[in-house]
Amino acid sequence: MSTMTTPAQQAQKSPPRDERIRTESSLKKLLTRPELGSVSGAILMFIFFAIVAGDSGMFNADGIMNWTTVSAQLGILAIGACLLMIAGEFDLSIGSMIGFAGMMISIPALYWGWPVWTAILFAFAGAMLIGFINGYIVVKTGLPSFIVSLAFLFILRGLTIALSILFTNKTIVSGVSEVAEGDILAAAFGGQIGTSLFSWLGTNGWIEVYADGTPIVTGIPMVIVWWLLLTVICSFVLLRTRFGNWIFASGGDAKAAKNVGVPTDRVKIMLFMFTAFCATVFAACQVFEFGSAAADRGLLKEFEAIIAAVIGGALLTGGYGSVIGACFGALIFGVVQMGIFFTGIDSDWFRVFLGVMLLIAVLFNNFIRKKVTGAR
Repeated sequence: MSTMTTPAQQAQKSPPRDERIRTESSLKKLLTRPELGSVSGAILMFIFFAIVAGDSGMFNADGIMNWTTVSAQLGILAIGACLLMIAGEFDLSIGSMIGFAGMMISIPALYWGWPVWTAILFAFAGAMLIGFINGYIVVKTGLPSFIVSLAFLFILRGLTIALSILFTNKTIVSGVSEVAEGDILAAAFGGQIGTSLFSWLGTNGWIEVYADGTPIVTGIPMVIVWWLLLTVICSFVLLRTRFGNWIFASGGDAKAAKNVGVPTDRVKIMLFMFTAFCATVFAACQVFEFGSAAADRGLLKEFEAIIAAVIGGALLTGGYGSVIGACFGALIFGVVQMGIFFTGIDSDWFRVFLGVMLLIAVLFNNFIRKKVTGAR
C-alpha cells in the first residue's frame, strides 16, 4: 500500500531556504580566495624555472635550500605586514627595524658584556616598545600610518648608524658567533634542525656530499622553521579565532567595528608590535647566521614585504587578505631571485620583475575587490 505525502509533511522534511543566506558556486568561491593569485603565480614560476633552469642545480638539495631560505626571510616580514594591511594599516619602518634590532643584539653582547640570551630579549622588548609607540601615535592622532611609519623608517635608520658609531665606532659589528657559542636562545635563531636526517640522506646517496662525506646540505636553517611556525600560528589566529575576526573588522570598517564593541585601537597597536616582532626575528636569524650586525641591514625590505603581501591577495584598502597568500608571495620572490641567479640572467632584472609583479597583483586585487564588494 502506497502512502501519500502531504505538502505539510514535505515542508517538514525540507526546511524553507533562508533568503538571507546567499548561495555561491564553488568556482566563484575559488575565484574570491585571496591566495588564488599567489598560488597560481608560484606554480607558473616553478614551471618556468623547471624549463629554463632545470639542469642548473636550482632544484638540487642545496638549490632548494637556497631559495627556500630567501623566501623564509621575506616570508617572516610579509606575515606581519599582511596582518597589519588586513587591519587597514602600513608599517614602513619594518626594514629599518631589522638593522636596529640587529644592533640591539650585537652591541650589548659584544661591548657591554651581556649574556647573548639577555641581549636577544632586550632587542625583542625594545623593538616591540617601538612598535607600540608607532601604533599608539597612529590610532591616537588619526594620522595615516604611511606618514607615521615613514618617519620611524628614518628615525630608526638614523639611530642605527649614530648609535653603532657612538658605541663601537663602526657600522658593521662582527664577532657575535664567538660569544653566542653554547647559548640556547641564540641557537633558536641561528642553528639548524634535522642534521642527523641530512647526514643519513648523504650517507645513503639521496643528496650530494663533499669529498669527506659531509652532506652539501647539513640541516634546515631556523629561519625556515620560524617562517613555517609563524605561518601556521598566524593563519590559525586569523581564520579561527575572535581576534582574527577583529583584524578583518578593523580593516573593513573600523567605525562600524567600534560600534559593535571591537577594540580596533588595541588590535592595531598589537599588530604594529607584531610587525616589530617579525622584524626582530628576521634580524636575529641574520645576526647569528652571519655572526655580525650591519647598519644597512633590511634596506628596502619594507617595500618587498608589502609587495609580497599584495601579491598574496591583501587589499591596500584593508579588510581582506591571507597569511598563506603572503607566504606564497614571498615564495615567488625567493624562487625568482635565486632562479635569476641560476639561469645567469643579469640580477638587475629582478627589480623589473618586482615592479611588474606588483602592477599585476594590484590589477588582479582590484578585480577581486570589485567582485567582493559587489557581492556585498
